[in-house]
Amino acid sequence: MNVYNLSSLTAFYNKHPDCKQTLHKWYHDVLTQQWRKPSDVTRDYNTARAIKNNRVIFKIDENDYRLIAEINYQKGWVFIKFIGTHPEYDAVAAETVNQFKPRKQ
Repeated sequence: MNVYNLSSLTAFYNKHPDCKQTLHKWYHDVLTQQWRKPSDVTRDYNTARAIKNNRVIFKIDENDYRLIAEINYQKGWVFIKFIGTHPEYDAVAAETVNQFKPRKQ
């Protein structure tokens, strides 16, 4: 899979260094995957939860942080839509959140 928004991971773990190792591992693990459907993701990450709009919620460092990704299974793209603390996650709509918007060129 190709992971977009790597800079969002970097910015987040610079603010929350306790999750740096976990986010690095998640990123490198996802790069090696070839998910074709949501059940492929939940097979590899049994704590992940697939939701509407081709999104998946990943628990980072147990339950301390949450990462929401939108996955284009056909093209093999993973777009990070949100990463935050559990309380920040509770305040967003996981199916529509778009915290990390592409920069305008």
